[in-house]
Amino acid sequence: MTSLPRSPQAVVAEIVRSGFVEGRHYGSVVALAADGSVEWSLGDVDSPVLPRSCNKPLQAVAMVEAGLDLPSDLLALACASHSGEPMHLEGVQRLLERVGLSEDDLQCPVDWPMIDSVRDEALRAGAKPSRLFMNCSGKHAAMLATCVANDWDQGRYLDPGHPLQQQILETFSRLTGEPVQTVAVDGCGAPLLSTSLTGLARAFRALAGASGGPQQQVAEAVRAHPELVSGSTRDELALLRAVPGAIGKAGAEACYAVALPDGRAFALKIDDGGARARPVVMAAALERSGVLDLAGVDAEAVRRTGAHVLLGGGVPVGEIRAAI
Repeated sequence: MTSLPRSPQAVVAEIVRSGFVEGRHYGSVVALAADGSVEWSLGDVDSPVLPRSCNKPLQAVAMVEAGLDLPSDLLALACASHSGEPMHLEGVQRLLERVGLSEDDLQCPVDWPMIDSVRDEALRAGAKPSRLFMNCSGKHAAMLATCVANDWDQGRYLDPGHPLQQQILETFSRLTGEPVQTVAVDGCGAPLLSTSLTGLARAFRALAGASGGPQQQVAEAVRAHPELVSGSTRDELALLRAVPGAIGKAGAEACYAVALPDGRAFALKIDDGGARARPVVMAAALERSGVLDLAGVDAEAVRRTGAHVLLGGGVPVGEIRAAI
């Protein structure tokens, strides 16, 4: 059995209440310069991690290379960890209908929307948990569509030995520049490939800077439809809208990757999986590398994505504060 290396992680965020540091989030961050070199890093950015849903745009590139042909909005859903809003459900249904399939063909788990407010609205409307609600349903629908395009077996599309998954593995390794050391099982049941944070940043840099082909197609889909890649209330959406030309994707266990068309790229993981620290640290990483000073960037909007207020008695008394 392999596991995350026990090498020292850095303090990347502090939990500050009433001026007292009551705890810390440890993790790792890497920032690539415009030329692709490592500009700075904290913690362990060279050992393998499981980037979780940060892998989805890279999986989408592999599917396009294998013949997946979708309009931009549906390709964005192939990259999504969506909120289960009507726009997401309609898009996934439309993707399935394009290839003559239905929700019953999906092999992701039955679930509720991942965002509490969307789930509550679905409950009030009398909805039941479904595979469409599962935040990875767009990726699964795209995987099935890729199988249809190639006349591959649809019943075992999640098998690591399936031609689809082998194509994804090859593309993923090429984009990250690293061999895949671990193939795990993601929360949605799909194969989950490991890479280092440096490899993840390198792969996102390749997409953000692409001038043609499947990599550009996926990057442009994310840029054109960031609300489909996440949701209408998510911090990832706010960040991408604030940084022109950027692409990005968050993942479970507090992973996050962002890249700019000028070649800069960032990847991070909070070691304890604390999602509250993820946007805080990314906003600080972008600021440290001067991204907030670039023309057209809404610096205050980026900073707002990294603001996490702590309450005491119903009023603000502290914050999660980046320590990078």
